[in-house]
Amino acid sequence: MLSSTVLCFLLLRPLSASEEELTVKPEHDVTLGCRAPSDGAVTLLEWNIRNLKDDSYVFFYRNQRPYEKYQHPRYRGRVELRDPEMRHGDVSVILKNVSVNDTGTYDCRVIIAGGNESRQLVNLTVTDSDPTAGQEGGYPGLVVGLSVAAGLFLLIVIVLLSVLCYKRCNGPTKDPAYKAPAAESTEGT
Repeated sequence: MLSSTVLCFLLLRPLSASEEELTVKPEHDVTLGCRAPSDGAVTLLEWNIRNLKDDSYVFFYRNQRPYEKYQHPRYRGRVELRDPEMRHGDVSVILKNVSVNDTGTYDCRVIIAGGNESRQLVNLTVTDSDPTAGQEGGYPGLVVGLSVAAGLFLLIVIVLLSVLCYKRCNGPTKDPAYKAPAAESTEGT
């Protein structure tokens, strides 16, 4: 049998997300959320997008200031810290005037004094269609619904496998009141 800790981990895993999902329309501004691992001083902040081919950044911060010269030309003048003082570990950035070309997975890497590091991902979709009918932030109902369905499916599979393993390991049930029928005699009369 699986321990309750493992079972809880397997059931809750689909519900936890390391990736934020955002869907916005072109020409809008969007906040890409990220938090430092604690309230310490931020020594390095890098925002990248996975489809950039060179070593440039969406946003780069070091030595207590942002460096625009390290930014990819497509992002220069369009990205700023949501909170320039980065209070409470908020290292989110605002991406201004988005276009379909900004669609992708953004990677936030932050290191604070003392060496603690964290990474967070934001999956941004910029589209003209409005499948969420005015809800910024993607498909939260669909994501939660599919996560719950996946968790229930996993639970059913685990229960069925547990029952099969139990039956296989313990063999058929033996009822002491049960008597097998007598074998028929093959002798001639």
